[in-house]
Amino acid sequence: MSSSKLQKAITIRHLRVIAALSELKLVARVSEALNVTQPAVSKQIAELEKIVGVPIVTRDRNRLFLTPIGQRLADHAKQALGQLDRAALDIEAMASGVSGAVSVGVVSSVAPILLPGAIALFKSGTPQANIVIKEGHFVELFPDLEAGALDLLIARIWQPQELPGIDQLSLFAEPVVVVAGRNHRLAKQIDLEWRDLVDFPWLMPQANSVARRAVDALFAENGLTPPSNTIASLSLTLNLALLEAIPALGLMPQRLAQSHAARGDIVTLPIDTRGLLSEARCFWRSDQVEKNPTLSFFLKCLHIATEDL
Repeated sequence: MSSSKLQKAITIRHLRVIAALSELKLVARVSEALNVTQPAVSKQIAELEKIVGVPIVTRDRNRLFLTPIGQRLADHAKQALGQLDRAALDIEAMASGVSGAVSVGVVSSVAPILLPGAIALFKSGTPQANIVIKEGHFVELFPDLEAGALDLLIARIWQPQELPGIDQLSLFAEPVVVVAGRNHRLAKQIDLEWRDLVDFPWLMPQANSVARRAVDALFAENGLTPPSNTIASLSLTLNLALLEAIPALGLMPQRLAQSHAARGDIVTLPIDTRGLLSEARCFWRSDQVEKNPTLSFFLKCLHIATEDL
């Protein structure tokens, strides 16, 4: 089929099904995610294969796997759907005339990953609206959220739980990794165990933070007492300088670590962190979304920004 005929034949439904299938693998999960019946999902897949003219899935028991052509189609579908979501968001902002302000509390390990894209979408759609960012750790910021000093809180979580009067949404999952300076004596070791890391200086989260309790628990899970030689710092700039100056070890989100490793600043150590603080969530007071359209709009920006993570 020619490209022009292909463009006319493929619908938004087709795009949503193939994009969802690339992530969820099971027709039942795609059906649940898109709120349609399983036969409807199967029909969309069959229609797509007829349109494209070649198989786009292979089957292994009850799981579906995309063929190379199917995966390429899914990649294009995700890009197209992302553009449509951004267009809808932009039109909504212009039509509603959203203004005002939103205040966001965020932990430092999430801020550089998530906020630039979300804020870019927010300011593009609402140039007259203002946003205030406050960095800290969850224990420090949560009372501000409860008191109304913050509209939204974004943090990495450990042992998630329901919070009275607070709504929450999972944004993305990303491993936290152990990092060291490029000249650290562990930098080139292939086989490492947690006991090999304990006696070095550690750059740690603040002593009373959720993140610090999670790190202490990780050492305990490995039968070890948490390091006593620690430096509590939230500053990325300072921590990078310290990793270069002293034989310290630290924790960093995987994407951020990869970025700095590519510049030659640090190395990532081959040690299993067992999903430590891998999930990021946002929290807001249950009664605020309907009262604050600026908050509602920023939440939509967050959702779209995390689709690419």
